[in-house]
Order: sequence, then C-alpha cells, then structure tokens
Amino acid sequence: MRIPAACTGLFGLKLGRGLALWAAVRRGYVRNGQGVVTRTVRDSARLYDAIVGPDPSADYLAQFPATPYAHELDSRPSGLRIGFSVKSAVNTRPDREAVAAVEHAARLLEDLGHHVEEVEPPYDDWALSRDFLSIWFAQVTAQVSEIKARTGAANSQFEADTLAVAEYGRHSGLEAQMRAIDNTASYVRSLAAFHQRFDYLLTPTIATTPPVIGATANSSVIHAAARVVHAVRGGRLLSLSGVLDETVQNGLGWVPYTQLANVTGRPAISVPVHWTDDGLPLGVQFVGKLGSERDLLRLAAQLEDAQPWIHRFPAPTGLSSS
Repeated sequence: MRIPAACTGLFGLKLGRGLALWAAVRRGYVRNGQGVVTRTVRDSARLYDAIVGPDPSADYLAQFPATPYAHELDSRPSGLRIGFSVKSAVNTRPDREAVAAVEHAARLLEDLGHHVEEVEPPYDDWALSRDFLSIWFAQVTAQVSEIKARTGAANSQFEADTLAVAEYGRHSGLEAQMRAIDNTASYVRSLAAFHQRFDYLLTPTIATTPPVIGATANSSVIHAAARVVHAVRGGRLLSLSGVLDETVQNGLGWVPYTQLANVTGRPAISVPVHWTDDGLPLGVQFVGKLGSERDLLRLAAQLEDAQPWIHRFPAPTGLSSS
C-alpha cells in the first residue's frame, strides 16, 4: 500500500500483522498485509473498519480497536516525538526529492507542535534486505513446486524471473532461510527500543521519484538467461555470482525503507506531503509501534488538514501539474 500510494499522491496504511482477515492467513513467514490506497485518510479508516476483525484460523490473537477507526479522526495528536532519517546502506544516495520530502515533512510536523529529531537508522537495512530476500526466495521455491503439483503447469507458464528466484531458493536450502528468520528477532528488538524514545520513525517511502512504467523490468537477455539457469539447476552458479547482493542493490535500491515494517509486522503509513516541480508526488513513511494504527490515522489526518492533497493529481512525467 505504501509504495503505490507514494507514487500516485494517495494515502496508504499498512496494518500491523494479523488485523485484517486476509493478513491473518499464514502464507509464508514474511507476509505483506492486504489493504487499500485512498484519496483521503477518512476513506482508508472506513474501509479498514470493514476489513479488520478476528479470524478463528489465525495463529495468534491480535489487539483489535475498541472503536471504529473512522470515529477516532476527530481528535488530533499533540507533542509527538518523531525521529527521522534518510540514510540507507542499500541506497547510499537517495534522490534529492526523497530527501526534500522528509525535510519538508519534518518542518511541517514542527509547525504542528511535534518534536522532530534526526536519528541514525535503528537497524541495518542491508542485512535486513538480504534476510527479507532469502526468506522470500525460499517461499517462491515452495510456491512454484506447489503450483506445478496442483495444476500441472510447465516451466514455460512461469515468468523467467520467478523460475530464477525459485532456483536460487532451492539451492540456498533450509539453513539459509532459518538463519534469516532467526535474524528477524533482532530487527523487532531494535525497532522496539527505538519506539521507547520515539513515537514514529519518519523516512522517505521510496528513495527515488516515481519510476516510469517498465523501468524495473529486466531485459529479454536476462529473461532468457534466467530460464537457462532454472533448466540446468544452476542455483550454485547464481549463489557464486553474488546475485543476492545484486538483487538487494538493484531490486530494492529504489524501495529500501519499506521492508522494516514488513519483516517486523509493524503498522506504517505513506502520506503524500511532497510534490516535485514536475508535478510528481513523493510520499513519506511513518513506522509505528504495535497497535498504533489509530494513532497513525490521526497523525495522517492532521497532516491532511495542514496540507490537503485531495485536489492534487500526478502530472505525466516531465509536465507541470498546473
């Protein structure tokens, strides 16, 4: 929800793990919650009021809101402690617009009476990204095998990238996946320690301006090579080539900030407070502690009051929004 929201000038809330019925279904260890992007904060609150609820098939009991989210938007927060950072080991040079978005949000928050302070990132985002991908690759391996067994699908019916990821996950084995899963506990502890000092972590949502369609797609040559690697079970070759680090750099370089909330299961929002001179939106992210969805919505509503965005629409690349 946060990445598409950041690229389109919309509001996006990622719920904490287990609140939405779909997100309560265990489908792999790293679960991206289901949700919505909307033009207003109130629209998101109303939609989540319809989505959130207990699920008897869930593997743990989440803390559900006592009152509807939409009923809580009439009050505004005060005196919040917010730590912000644009630093990333995955992308050491985020776009100047991403930096400007966070700086603008920090000034706006101070004008609203909150305490804002620049901080060091409370986690190692390079290590987290490697662990995130290790778990994800292993899950793709299992999913491809399951789909083949259930449907009889041939390799030609899968995308080349999917086959290469599945082969890498097969070669990496269970040990790498379990080590990555064990490492997630350290990210949970680091974020919990951060939230003892600050209410929210503020970062860019994405590290670049919104990419043009097709910018992240691999070439036909890469696709052909990926199919060959899968066909010859070349996972060892992929491992020796450093493909995991390359995937971290190239695949997550434009989105290095969002994996933290995904891995730890914490709620997070993207708020469209910044626009480039070319009329492109750029959201900023707030990561909250467990159970802070209601407070995140209140903060987003306060920012929406201070700087409304409902009348703004992204301009085609290179054109003015006026």
